[in-house]
Amino acid sequence: MKLNMRFRLKKGVYAFTFLFAILALILSILTLSRFYPHSSLFTTTISEDQTQDATKIIDNILDKIITELKNMGKDEEKHTAFLTEILFQLGSLRISVLNIKSQKESLSVSGSGSRSAHPLSRSGESYNEAMEFFLIEEIRKYVKLKPNRLGKQNFMGANGTFTSIGHACFSMKEELEEYMDYDVGDFCKDDWKVAQKLMVHGCDPLPRRRCFARSPKLYTKPSPINESIWKLPEDHNVRWSHYRCKSFACLARNATGKGFFKCSDCFNLTHHEKPRWMQVVYFDPSTNSTPDFLIEDVLKIKPGEIRIGLDFSAGTGTFAARLREFNVSIVTATINLGAPFSEMIALRGLLPLYLTINQRLPFFDNTLDIIHSTRFLDGWIDFILLDFVLYDWDRVLRPGGLLWIDSFFCAKDDLEDYLEAFRMLRYKKHKWVVVPKLDKDGSEVFFSAVLEKPPRPF
Repeated sequence: MKLNMRFRLKKGVYAFTFLFAILALILSILTLSRFYPHSSLFTTTISEDQTQDATKIIDNILDKIITELKNMGKDEEKHTAFLTEILFQLGSLRISVLNIKSQKESLSVSGSGSRSAHPLSRSGESYNEAMEFFLIEEIRKYVKLKPNRLGKQNFMGANGTFTSIGHACFSMKEELEEYMDYDVGDFCKDDWKVAQKLMVHGCDPLPRRRCFARSPKLYTKPSPINESIWKLPEDHNVRWSHYRCKSFACLARNATGKGFFKCSDCFNLTHHEKPRWMQVVYFDPSTNSTPDFLIEDVLKIKPGEIRIGLDFSAGTGTFAARLREFNVSIVTATINLGAPFSEMIALRGLLPLYLTINQRLPFFDNTLDIIHSTRFLDGWIDFILLDFVLYDWDRVLRPGGLLWIDSFFCAKDDLEDYLEAFRMLRYKKHKWVVVPKLDKDGSEVFFSAVLEKPPRPF
């Protein structure tokens, strides 16, 4: 009878301990699900009330298991070593949960020194969820949170680095993984066209890479600055593998007739480019007007005030070349659509900015004196997208700065809608002209304007 009672008591202790062990494991999983809500391990929705005190409950369960183990006799404890192992695992799990929580809090320190959740944490999303989405190890390493090694804020006021990629990259998973599939420390593949495709389709900014960009095989030093501006560069200084033309001479004579239709003659520096903005090229006799404004006339609007600016156009940098002659520094935004525009601009001794229309301009507010755009924004652009672009231009243009819309063309039926987009800026109008586009029998028109950003005191 005594033996039977002892067996029942022993069995009851085991059952009690097992119950607490199982309950502790379940609550531990619930606690982890609080920090990794979108992991594939946790598909059940857990409320905040169910998880907020999980750590305290685990502590209570651990104390009770320890008490039960101490109350057992030596023989019983010898037969229940696995319960001690459960105790150890639960303790380790609790420490891991606290470490995860501590790391997330330390990485979300704001620039002012106060602690606040990282935006991705506030929205209930795991920052490292992107790491689980991609298969290529380089992408996984790139997006993973990088805590500062010294354990304190860096010069930017953050306790870690949050390297990000645009949301469109997730919808272009195959292309991005192709782009990031390389041997670390080796030469990159000749895949800049893949990168540009990603950028144009909104995967921007692209992640950094740990491979060496390929150079032309026979790179020669560029011409001196006074020569380079109006001289075709050496062909050796470009990788031609992805273009129809294989030389600048081919581009200058537009031998293929395809691939860079936005400025089919802009590589012809002598005949096509030299007169631009120095003399009127396009004139409509029916209206006795032209969409071509001369640089000298535009600069006279703000004498001595125009020093730095941006040219957002399809071209080879001629606008920047001409402005240099007036002691104005211009950055030219471009991408390599069918021809090496970026290399051409750089080899002329000018500054190219490899930038798509999707990207926020990398300039601070109220810093540029002038923004110029020609043959790039025109009747293809969506009205809402145009709003976003114009507001961003307005952001970086200083009060009193000039916005030069140069030969914007669109269907005549759409003209009033596009003009309204420019009017909404409420800029001062220095020049404003609409001219029929002769090669389209009046169905399309040119619009040009020079507008001044007003001060907006707050």
